[in-house]
Amino acid sequence: MNITHFDLVTLRVFIAIARSGSVTRGARAVNMAVAAASKRVSNLEDHLGTRLLFRYSRGVKLTEAGNTLFQHALELLQSVERMSGVMSEFRAGTSGRVRIWANTSSITQFLPGDLSVFMRSLPGIAIDLEERNSDEVVAALRENRADIGIFEEHTPAEDISSFGYQKDELVLIVPKNHQLTKRRKISLADAIEYDFVSLPPSTSIAKRLLTESTKLNKPLKLQIQVRSFDAICRMVQAGLGIGILPRIAAQPYMRSLGLKGIPLNETWAQRHLLLGLRDTAGLAVPVRLLATSLCPQITLAPEDAS
Repeated sequence: MNITHFDLVTLRVFIAIARSGSVTRGARAVNMAVAAASKRVSNLEDHLGTRLLFRYSRGVKLTEAGNTLFQHALELLQSVERMSGVMSEFRAGTSGRVRIWANTSSITQFLPGDLSVFMRSLPGIAIDLEERNSDEVVAALRENRADIGIFEEHTPAEDISSFGYQKDELVLIVPKNHQLTKRRKISLADAIEYDFVSLPPSTSIAKRLLTESTKLNKPLKLQIQVRSFDAICRMVQAGLGIGILPRIAAQPYMRSLGLKGIPLNETWAQRHLLLGLRDTAGLAVPVRLLATSLCPQITLAPEDAS
């Protein structure tokens, strides 16, 4: 049986006739001439080799075969309508998938709330989120492994289009019984004599500490290096050293572990997190929607937003 005979127009005509119980009313419902609608159903019956309608002077009734076809045709057209709706969402940019790579500071402080707002408004857009160091985020943008990247402002990214995303503040994390707890603010020079717990050397915070301690000609006394903010706070609680972390990210740990955050009297402690795009031209609509949601100040030329 040649399935090309089951064209959607003919099935829609057949459904309209079956529902109305009349060729005339069914044809009118689909804006088709009565003779053309009747011919389509007759051709369909010829193709199937079976009668679909009992025809009477006052209307039509479905045969057993006609009722079976009616049920299948309904399911088919409903499926096609769902498919059309989904494709329309893709065309409008309200469906799709966006790959976003972000550093730990942005994920622990800002992205959960921002992504929640975005996904509530556009639930058809899925997000693949990767937590990586800032250098890795920029590399992923360059290599088209990420659509959007969030990274620390001092990360080399000359070939990436960057926009201000959020600001955070680095603070010194100490146990509540530490000698430094009486300080309202502190400089790195005043804290550098103490043992430190740090993140791995590849992270932006570790790089910044290395840069600033080198300027002081005093290397950090690194007792231990761990891979997460949580681990740093637990090591500080255990008395293995002091650490430097973003204030908002550290607050839950400070409350639960009995730690104190001391503001750093350093200009570099006030950090900017950037949103990066490999190229603003020809952005996929879901990427553009998410980027402008995260950074409302982003403006794209008309040709960029196509």
